[in-house]
Amino acid sequence: MSPKTALVTGASSGIGEATAIKLHTLGYTVYGAARSEAGLADAAAAGIIPLVMDVSDDASMQAGFERIIAETGRIDVLVNSAGYGSYGAVEDVSMTEARHQAEVNVFGAMRLIQLALPFMRDQRGGKIVNVTSMGGKFYSPLGGWYHASKYALEALSDCLRLETKPFGIDVVIVEPGNIKTGGNVVTAAKLQEASGTGPYAAQAAAVLNAFTSEANSRRESPPSVIAEAVGKAVTARKPKTRYTAGFGARPLITVRGIISDRAFDGLMKRAIGMPRSRAQA
Repeated sequence: MSPKTALVTGASSGIGEATAIKLHTLGYTVYGAARSEAGLADAAAAGIIPLVMDVSDDASMQAGFERIIAETGRIDVLVNSAGYGSYGAVEDVSMTEARHQAEVNVFGAMRLIQLALPFMRDQRGGKIVNVTSMGGKFYSPLGGWYHASKYALEALSDCLRLETKPFGIDVVIVEPGNIKTGGNVVTAAKLQEASGTGPYAAQAAAVLNAFTSEANSRRESPPSVIAEAVGKAVTARKPKTRYTAGFGARPLITVRGIISDRAFDGLMKRAIGMPRSRAQA
C-alpha cells in the first residue's frame, strides 16, 4: 500500500511545521501548506512537500487540494493549524480585520474540510484535526475577535464529529496552551495598532506587557508538545475528542469550568495586571 497522505496548514513555522515533520516521521506523505514557498524551506529540507496555499483564498485552497489528489489519489489526514491572534478592543478593531481573523482561523479550516470530506467518505475513513486553543474555552481582555474565532472552531468541530462519524471519519480538537511560536509578535503588533492609543490604551499596555514579558517567555512550551498530541490523535484507532497540551492549558480550562464568570473576570484581570478603575483605564 502507498503511504497515507496528510495535509498540514500553517507549516512554515511553529505548531504547523513541527506537526508536519512529526507526521513525516510517522510514515505519512505530508504536504505542508503556507502562503509562500520560501517560508517552507526548512520543512522541505525535512522531507515535507511544500504547498503554496492561502487559507483565506478559495481558489488557492482548491488548487492545492487538486494537486494533492492528482499526485497521491487520497487524503487521509487534514490538520488545520494555520491561524493567528488579532487582539484589540472590540470597539477598536476594524470589521475588515475582524473578518480576516475569521477567514483565517475559521472559514479557511472549514473550507478545507469541505474539500477533504468527499474523498474521506469514499475511502470510508480519515482524520481531521483542528488546532484551536485554550482560548477556545475561556476569554481574556482585548481578545474578543480571537477568542470568538476559536470558540467557533470548537463548536464547528463538535458538530462535525457527529456528522462524519457514520463515515468512519474522526474529528479531533487539539487545544494548545502557551506555545513558543513567535505568534505573540503578530498579536502584539495588532494590539498596538488597534488599541495602543485612545480609551483602551492602559488596558492594551497591560495585555502587551503580559504577552512580551520575560516571565511569559519562560512559560512557553515548545511546538513539539502539540505535534506529539497530533501524532497520538492520528495514529489512535479511537482517538480522544480533545487533546490539551502546553503550558497553562489544562489548569486554566479546568478553572474556567469550575468558578463563576465574575470570579474568572477577576482572575484574568489580576493575571494580566489590568487597571483597577475606570479612571485608570
